[in-house]
Amino acid sequence: MLKASVRSLIAGATLALLAAGASAQGYPTRPISIVVPFAAGGPTDTVARNIADAMSKALPNSSIIVENLGGAGGTIGVAKVAKAEANGYTLLIHHIGMSTAPALYRKLTFDPLKDFEYIGLINEVPMTLLVTNNFPAGTIKDLIPYLKANKDKVSFANAGLGSASHLCGLLFMSAIETPLTTVPYKGTAPAITDLIGGQVDMLCDQTTNTTVHIKAGKVKGVAVTTPKRLETLKELPTLAESGLPGFDVSVWHAMYAPKGTPKPVVDALVKGLQAALKDPNVAKRFAELGTEPVSQDKATPEALQKHLTAEIGKWTPIIKKAGVYAD
Repeated sequence: MLKASVRSLIAGATLALLAAGASAQGYPTRPISIVVPFAAGGPTDTVARNIADAMSKALPNSSIIVENLGGAGGTIGVAKVAKAEANGYTLLIHHIGMSTAPALYRKLTFDPLKDFEYIGLINEVPMTLLVTNNFPAGTIKDLIPYLKANKDKVSFANAGLGSASHLCGLLFMSAIETPLTTVPYKGTAPAITDLIGGQVDMLCDQTTNTTVHIKAGKVKGVAVTTPKRLETLKELPTLAESGLPGFDVSVWHAMYAPKGTPKPVVDALVKGLQAALKDPNVAKRFAELGTEPVSQDKATPEALQKHLTAEIGKWTPIIKKAGVYAD
């Protein structure tokens, strides 16, 4: 009886492996869906649609559609992909929020490190630290001492709980060891509007949202958050060179598949993503957004796993120390 049971288990496992192999042969054979866990029209949606178009050319006989499933800071869409059939036909493109969700949400129904197969990184968007034009300290040299001396008088805007601007603000306040009054908004646009109008004092947000206002002289750019200065804003120093060594924040996007997706399918998706990132149209469109595709060595499962693990390790203690949570 025992031997029969063992034979049955082995036979079942063998059939499962054969089925997985068969499903991977000729992949894809039907349309692929990329879930974007945010509403249409935002930066993540734009990135995903450009990648989808380029990947559909790179993968033979493929049709790739983008499905927007927003809500709960992106966690609804991510959870759907985590529970989807692991066959390569339901994928996810998400941003930095994949690394902050474990610390931000008390009731998370997925584990970013255990419930997904990694495909690769897509791009990284730098961020800028801004102050209103009439702010007393307009350079980074003057800013940090001023904030330490006037912490109760300064308001730091952000685009909402868990947003990139919120995370950048948390990291900045942690780095200078000075808590400031945070003012959350429902999106970047109203936050920048109030910064321009002088209703709030500071904001840290993506270059895609801030460069045009800095160049127009509507706000003061103080510093950039990446280790190197930006070609588009050469006059702005980095926070790392201005007294905060190691400061590095960018908004990155990456692609994932459900855990258990067959390796041949993952390999095909990696090749498709890498081809898409070399597409001139993608590079051109990304440049218009103030970003660029990552290098080929970053568009791999190994690079994404390493990056996501490091980002979770960076953000978890900062978020917990700040005591910010979402149900």
